[in-house]
Amino acid sequence: MGFYDTNLTIFAYMSKLANEMGAINLSQGFPDFDVDSTLISYVEDAMRKGFNQYAPMPGLPSLRSALSQRHFNDYGVTYHPDTEITITPGATQAIQSVIASTVKPGDEVLLFAPAYDCYAPMVKASGGIPVWAALNPADFTLDHQSFSDRVSDKTKLVIINNPHNPCGSLWSEGDVELLIELQQTYGFYILADEVYEKICFADGGFRSFCTYDALKDALFLVYSFGKTFHATGWKIGYVLAPEPLMSKLRAFYQFAVFSVNTPMQHALARYVAEADYKKISVMYLKKQAFFEEAMKKTAFRALPTYGSYFQLFSYEGISDKNDVDMAEWLTREVGVATIPVSVFYPKRRDDIRHLRFCFAKGDEVLSAAADKLYHAG
Repeated sequence: MGFYDTNLTIFAYMSKLANEMGAINLSQGFPDFDVDSTLISYVEDAMRKGFNQYAPMPGLPSLRSALSQRHFNDYGVTYHPDTEITITPGATQAIQSVIASTVKPGDEVLLFAPAYDCYAPMVKASGGIPVWAALNPADFTLDHQSFSDRVSDKTKLVIINNPHNPCGSLWSEGDVELLIELQQTYGFYILADEVYEKICFADGGFRSFCTYDALKDALFLVYSFGKTFHATGWKIGYVLAPEPLMSKLRAFYQFAVFSVNTPMQHALARYVAEADYKKISVMYLKKQAFFEEAMKKTAFRALPTYGSYFQLFSYEGISDKNDVDMAEWLTREVGVATIPVSVFYPKRRDDIRHLRFCFAKGDEVLSAAADKLYHAG
């Protein structure tokens, strides 16, 4: 039985297969190193102090205030902690809340292929119609013509993932200029999924979409504490938006979720205020460079990555298998689990020869994976 014969997501399937085969798991995007012991101690302290009952629906005021200050420090943009910040049980739920609060049956939502796999199902669940624009297949940058051709008066929402998962690409200034032009023409909302904002390797660092004044009134921003602080199992995120948009979101959110883990919010309120975010991107850049160097002895060819903790590698010249079959073969026969890129497209494709590798692992794990992959071709 293969992936297409199951009802599992590709992430669940490949992790399950990796466990069954005893393979090194570079598929699902989770770090294998510890959360900062200081943050853990803050959670324990909050529990022992009795902060174990419901938090307010939008999130703890202290956490929202800390995030407001942090966002201003990072980007020079202010979001009011009372009316423009909401804490959510993970970024995925934040994305669902944005979609559910803006998309009505028959509305079109523009997605860029390849796209993270939760977007389209959530659009369909709200009665929306996914419309697909393309990223350039050579380097996964924005295809301007494809974007322009697919936006219309029916477009209610455009979903952007930046830095991009699975490709590690970034939007350029020219891309944003086109986005501004199209948004001002058609008036759509924008959901900017920026969960990898602190894992960015571009010269000059990461620039959030909120720094463009022309976009802010139409913009929802989604973030993840799990991605930033190596705690994906905590499932805590947050969304920023101007008050009129946040009011729409909370009208849905208050009945879908209502409240998020209280002691962890207390801990994060303390930690966000003092955390050295610069160390995060530096640490991941070292891991990315280490893995790419280790992979040079293999027949896999690295594609550039400018953000996230993923990197694509081409296996052209190693095998003519489609990428789903190649990912399964590597897991079963070589002992390294990856993610096939074709599953991020709206329709199955057999012409993709790229695999996504997660390098958020210890150096010894990355080195061992490269050793195994050396024998793959």
